[in-house]
Amino acid sequence: MFRHQFRTSSILRYLVIFSLLAAFTAVPVMASGKININTANSEQLQTLPKVGPKIAEAIIKYRKKHPFKSVDELIEVKGIGEKTLEKLKPLVTVGEKSQAGQKKKK
Repeated sequence: MFRHQFRTSSILRYLVIFSLLAAFTAVPVMASGKININTANSEQLQTLPKVGPKIAEAIIKYRKKHPFKSVDELIEVKGIGEKTLEKLKPLVTVGEKSQAGQKKKK
């Protein structure tokens, strides 16, 4: 009986540790509560609805040539249509706009 309890508690301990590690590795991407489509890797993109390995790779390939300035640009990625875009909009971001590209007002 003692042996069985030891294995179960060890397994639970490892599951808790794994869950915490998984949660903390997602923090940089999910800091705003959204996935940054300009920086997320394939696995992170695949957590989005309707995004599998092929679409995740298509997003990465597209952004290498054309970094996203707007979430609406996802419609340009092969495999993403209007319905998918509408599901993704509340879940993704392109990151914060840089101050360098904005003109200073005097």
